Amino acid sequence: MKKKPQDHQPTKKQQQLEDFKVNHEGKDLTTDQGTKVSNTSESLKAGQRGPTIMEDFHFREKVTHFDHERIPERVVHARGFGAHGYFQVYEPLTDITRAKFLQDPNVKTPVFVRFSTVVGSRGSADTVRDVRGFATKFYTEEGNFDLVGNNMPIFFIQDAIKFPDLVHAIKPEPDNEIPQASAAHDTFWDWVVNNQETTHMIMWLLSDRGIPRSFRMMEGFGVHTFRLVNEQGKARFVKFHWKPKLGVHSLTWDEAQKIAGKDPDFNRKDLWDAINNGEYPEFELGLQIIEEEQEFDFDFDILDATKIWPEEQVPVKIVGKMTLNKNQDNFFAETEQAAFHMGNVVPGIDFTNDPLLQGRLFSYLDTQLLRLGGPNFHEIPINRPIIQYYNNQRDGFHRMTIDQGKVAYFPNSIRQNYPMPQPGKDGGYEHYQEKVEGRKVRTRSESFNDHFSQARLFWNSMSPAEKKHIIKAFHFEVGNVMDKKIRQKVVDLFNQVDGNLAREIAKGIGVEPPTKKNTMSITATSPALSQENTVKTPQTRKVAILIDEGFNYNEFRQVIVGFQKNGVHSEVISKTLSPVNSEEGDQIEPQKSYANSHSVIYDGIYIPGGQHVENLIGHKEAKDFVNDAFAHAKPIGATNQALDLLTNTLVQNIAYTNDHNGQVYSNLGVVTVNDSQDLTEFNSAFIEAIAQHRHWMRESHDKKQA
Repeated sequence: MKKKPQDHQPTKKQQQLEDFKVNHEGKDLTTDQGTKVSNTSESLKAGQRGPTIMEDFHFREKVTHFDHERIPERVVHARGFGAHGYFQVYEPLTDITRAKFLQDPNVKTPVFVRFSTVVGSRGSADTVRDVRGFATKFYTEEGNFDLVGNNMPIFFIQDAIKFPDLVHAIKPEPDNEIPQASAAHDTFWDWVVNNQETTHMIMWLLSDRGIPRSFRMMEGFGVHTFRLVNEQGKARFVKFHWKPKLGVHSLTWDEAQKIAGKDPDFNRKDLWDAINNGEYPEFELGLQIIEEEQEFDFDFDILDATKIWPEEQVPVKIVGKMTLNKNQDNFFAETEQAAFHMGNVVPGIDFTNDPLLQGRLFSYLDTQLLRLGGPNFHEIPINRPIIQYYNNQRDGFHRMTIDQGKVAYFPNSIRQNYPMPQPGKDGGYEHYQEKVEGRKVRTRSESFNDHFSQARLFWNSMSPAEKKHIIKAFHFEVGNVMDKKIRQKVVDLFNQVDGNLAREIAKGIGVEPPTKKNTMSITATSPALSQENTVKTPQTRKVAILIDEGFNYNEFRQVIVGFQKNGVHSEVISKTLSPVNSEEGDQIEPQKSYANSHSVIYDGIYIPGGQHVENLIGHKEAKDFVNDAFAHAKPIGATNQALDLLTNTLVQNIAYTNDHNGQVYSNLGVVTVNDSQDLTEFNSAFIEAIAQHRHWMRESHDKKQA
């Protein structure tokens, strides 16, 4: 059942943010000092055509603020979008952690989530092939906890000291600042072939996971290995997972490129609209737990950030749910100024010796100091905890707290040592007492040296369609590398993952197939890695309905009702935005025209019958809509006369035969019925096709697809 936006109560953090909001409606214009302004359109001059006078304080304030409105964008994750919500644990987790927000199922912990791409600038498109950031700020009763993650469970490197090199390689090349938001260039692939630890991550990046359909339809992972510590001091290793209730779904590469031109804000709008519609995105929190005594029981190092913990070996325990129920009120003040830091933890959550995690603990804090102008960025409303903080840190840029008294040091006698540290038993944070010993060395554990086994596991776990998409991704990415020697090295590198994969890559990029035979004997699979095994639901999918003058309103209405019952959205598309008349005389006003829409924006297409079909057959744009949907393996529905349109498109060979008059015919996601006025069975079959998201077997039937 569709929720209404007002069905939720604001969290404590949302109420706190209300104190900082200003509604300008009906208000007089003033300066920042509150002085009312009589004219904000002309500057003060010496005579009508004379020079501007510098005593014009309103001009100076207005332009100075404008000149300084922009702040440095993030080095990575520059393009992001945020939303507010809350988290509730399903049952107390007292046995594994003392963290209070993981104890009481009745407590709603406020959260702010920022989704992002990694490589591109703020002005890049949403749908580029890239890792997606998934950062969650929990405003807990013990302080802020930042779970800074991605939509992929691993990373490119094992040690944070290589992070600057990785980013320099994948960013636009410094001589010409080309290409933007893309890894398809020489410097990145030169990096890959010279850093074998990247191999596993490349498999994820070039899979469908690299181009998610929606922020609402992608997983989130904490990436690193953390510790959970309970009240008794017992520690366990943990990895954090976010599992979307709508399943994990992606775009095709052709769609992603077209959407980047048609609607570069595609994922942003999708999240914004869903929340405004009351269809609040939901993600369940899962934990993978490894006991300390099991640390060395696996054929991989659990502290290696380039490795997953296969879910078949370490099951994911679902412990709670996050609901995003409120959009930001101001993008800059909230999303752009949100400062995440992996060092923001609460009692019961601690770090491990993961060398990538250790370095990022420094980097996140360091970058916020520059980007947000100093050490007081925690005082910006979106970053403030919901509890009051007390310490002896003072002054600095943009200090907002007015501290009282003369004491700013510890220990002291003037204030009886307040603010006073608290021992762990009274709520103070205490680090887990891990025994550490060894010589100071610049080296890496030998247990980090296997770079291909899990890349092979990932490849083995893909469905035939997913494997095909990975190969095509290699053809595009590596095919854009100018240096043929680098292309050859890519083939040789991925031959160590799978020989057939390497040969298929070589075919598409103009280099020799590998000469050495791959001897890796790993045949294991992990079903959790394939998106073919994800949740599939029609809820919140969006279908385009193509109509023209003389469409059948009865069919149109029956299908609309079926959509509404199943949580499917629709938009009516026609040649123009002018009202369209049905055969019966009913009038519909289209939401979009062919000029400002495209098949790639939708999850499927429906065409009702009626006299309008003859017009649609004459519209190139209508046939393009159908052809693109077919090429992208999306569900297509047509009733009665509308089948004639399908016979003029790529769908013609699989849509319908005369043997099925009066019966619903469903084949590879194309659902049709002819000579039928009751569309109940058609609706059921079409909704099922929509829920499947894609019908990949169709790809082998279409030799002309993009």
